Formats: sequence, C-alpha cells, structure tokens
Amino acid sequence: MKKFIRKSMYSLLAIIGVVLVAGVVILNQPKFGKNPSGERLERIEKSPHYKDGSFQNLSPTPQFTSDKSMLVAIAEFMFRKVEGLKPAKAIPTVKTDLKNLAPDQNILVWFGHSGYFMQLDGKKYLIDPTLLTASPFAFFNKPFLGTDLYRPQDIPPVDYLIITHDHYDHLDYQTIIQLKAKVGTIITGLGVGSHLEHWGFAKDKIIELDWQESITLSDATLTCLPSRHFSGRGIVRNKTLWASFMLEAPSQTIYIGGDSGYDPFYKEIGKKFQNIDLAILENGQYNQDWALIHILPEEIPQVIKDIKPKRVLTGHNSKYALANHPWDEPLNKIYENAQKEKFHLITPKIGEVVDLSNEHQSFEKWWE
Repeated sequence: MKKFIRKSMYSLLAIIGVVLVAGVVILNQPKFGKNPSGERLERIEKSPHYKDGSFQNLSPTPQFTSDKSMLVAIAEFMFRKVEGLKPAKAIPTVKTDLKNLAPDQNILVWFGHSGYFMQLDGKKYLIDPTLLTASPFAFFNKPFLGTDLYRPQDIPPVDYLIITHDHYDHLDYQTIIQLKAKVGTIITGLGVGSHLEHWGFAKDKIIELDWQESITLSDATLTCLPSRHFSGRGIVRNKTLWASFMLEAPSQTIYIGGDSGYDPFYKEIGKKFQNIDLAILENGQYNQDWALIHILPEEIPQVIKDIKPKRVLTGHNSKYALANHPWDEPLNKIYENAQKEKFHLITPKIGEVVDLSNEHQSFEKWWE
C-alpha cells in the first residue's frame, strides 16, 4: 500500500512538473509579450497612476463585482448557453478598398469590435486592429461568420497606429507583426511599448503616454486620457497602462474611448474638450460580474451627456463573443437609447465608409 501511495505521489508530481514546464514554455512565446523593465519601468514608476507595483484606476475598481468566485464566473462564461450569443448567419458587411481612397477624403471604416481605419486631413490612422484573432490561441474566440473580411494585406501604409491597451482583442500579435512594415509611428499607453519592442519594432517608432499627456502629430494633437479598465497578456496584470485618446485634427475632434467602465472622469473630459465631433465608445462584452471595467448599456447615455459629442459610434461588438449576452443586444439597446435620449447615433456596417465631414449621413439598422 505504501509503495502504491508513493508511486501515485511521484506520478502526480511528475504530471504537475510537466504542466508547469509546459506553462512556462507557452507563456514564453512572443505573442504573450513582455512586461516593462529597465528605463521604461523607471519612467512608469514615476507615474502618479502607478502604485504598489501596478497601474491603478482613478476610482477603486475590483475586476469582479458579484459574489461569485472568479472560477465560477469563468465557468459560466465558458459553458453557459446563451440564445443568440452568435449570429445565425453571416453579418452584412461592405468591403471598402482602403488602398485606393481619395487622399482628401475624411473617412472612418470600422473593422468590427474595436478596430478602425481613419483617413483625416491627409493622415492615415489605425486603431486597435484585431484582424486575425482576439485570443492567444487561434481556436478560441473566432470571429463571427462574415466579419473577418479585412486582413493585414488589405491595410495601406498608415502614419499612426493607436493602441488603447494590451489585451488580445485590441493588440493582436499576428496582425501587428504582419503590419510592421506599414506602420509609421505607434502611440500607446505607458509600458505597452515593451511588447512592441519584444516583437521587433524600433524603439524610436513608439511613443508611450501617461494620462493627460499630449503629443503633436503633424498638424494634429493626440491626448492620452483615462479609462476604467485593466491590462495584461499573461498571469501578471496592470503592468501597462490602459487609456482613451482625444484626437484633435484641423477638421475634426474625435474621442477614442477604448475599454472602460463608467467613471466621473467623463465629466472632466467633457469640460476640457467642448467640441467633440465624434465619440467612439465601447458597447458590448459587458456583464454584471464585471460591471466596473466594461460599461453597461444603461450607462452609455450618461457618458454621452458628459462629453456631448455631435455624433456617437459604438464598437466592441459584432465580431466576437466575449460575454454572455446576445450578439445584437448592444446594438438594439444603444439604438433604443438614442431614440429616447435624442443623441446622434451612427451605425455603419463593418467596412462601410463613414464620411467624417457629413453629419447628415444615414445608416441602416443592418443587424435586424
């Protein structure tokens, strides 16, 4: 009996050892990135938003807001069946030739989820382009049928790549690697450059900003602003900064909201920037279990009242199922809120051209 117990213990230890080694090997793959160190970490440690070894939100923000344990919440996400979680058929889309746009056009094209291409005042911008996978593993979180029509080869050379934070559904390793030769300058939050340098991007092509820091881009100004979220690509979290951005170009002021729960800082943004032409806001992948790090549908009207944009476009939906709500629920709810609260909502299809110079452009309820 003792020999059997001893043998079982050795077998269990061997299995644990194999699992640990496999975990180390997997986490050392380039796609998991690299946490900040050296001069980059020294700069981060001087940030007023970095305390006790990690970045902090402006308001106390536990990632889980229910009484469930993290394991229970994850299990529900993985195994709970939700009617309409994914569309039953291909989503209607438009394939715009981004390489042959007239250079004087001021336009925006949504890739689904949180990826956008913008051409504004003669400059080209790319925002959070997740074109291949929203997960470290290609078999997980596959895009909805019909939504993967844009690939890295469809993207023209861009002047600026803006990354709001380092989560896989915003910073896709495979996409970024394939776009490397097409990107001029990358602007992101503090610490995110550690991943990019690890992937072979030149240090002088990366600009990292703290909240409230601004940079001049040719004839435009980009300001890094708070969001209420978290960061991390592996086990360790909050070593890099999550952010939203305000782009003030000669003809348009555009707010890029990133991922965020509601917070009073939106009122401060509205006071500081009083002529926002377009706000791109998160709308999707929400859940009461994490209600502080992803905005809930009923909170979006308050954000719009706080920042007072002329037009609103909502993303973080229609491409991946990262929370247990019907895929079209975010669109139905924001449309209902727009009718009730009388704000100007635009609803382009994935790939459809938004004319940034035309406030009267109309769009279909394509998700119905």
